[in-house]
Amino acid sequence: MLGIIINTGTILTGSLIGTVVKKGIKEEYQGALFTAMGLAATGLGINSVVQNMPKSHFPVLFIISLAIGSLLGTILNLDGKFQKLTSKFSSNNLGQGLSTAILLFCIGTLSILGPIESAINGNNTYLFTNATLDFVTSMVLASTYGFGISIAAGVLFIWQSSIYIAAGLLSGFLTQDLLTEISIVGGFLILSSGISILNIKDCKTLNMLPSLLVPIIFFLVKIAIGL
Repeated sequence: MLGIIINTGTILTGSLIGTVVKKGIKEEYQGALFTAMGLAATGLGINSVVQNMPKSHFPVLFIISLAIGSLLGTILNLDGKFQKLTSKFSSNNLGQGLSTAILLFCIGTLSILGPIESAINGNNTYLFTNATLDFVTSMVLASTYGFGISIAAGVLFIWQSSIYIAAGLLSGFLTQDLLTEISIVGGFLILSSGISILNIKDCKTLNMLPSLLVPIIFFLVKIAIGL
């Protein structure tokens, strides 16, 4: 759990530093940071998709996952409820920034593999590397959206702790094939978040979050029927 605690701490620290820096940044410079963050999220999303798609043994699964997940999320109106909740605490598009932060911090190869490697082999290298990246990212996000970005640290802690516990109990289920499919879908979610920040199209990325559950359900069914 040491790696998870450090990863969480770096986000809190980065958010604090970014918030302090934000006070001295002119409005036009904040606009430049918005653009930079949007481009970074877009690039990271594309990279995740390109890296993992050639490894997939189920080339249509990500399409089905995005379709079913987006439909379910839209019916539940996850994005609308989240934006309404965050608007009570901030008026500077915190919801958009926080949703981007959660995706960048949680839905990445290092963030998923890190807790698994730590639980199974006691190796925190992935988590320490991820902590360094999250530290820089949280500073940039907080300098744009404010200290509310630190909420993502709590989400990350719960997320990685859950994976850590699950890895110890279900190590046989967390196969490389499953992680590949989750990384592909996650890459598309991060990409859509970047597109939203750049104001190209409001993809309502949070409505797409249930897409991440579809590969997990698919593999559970696959195991249940003995395929």
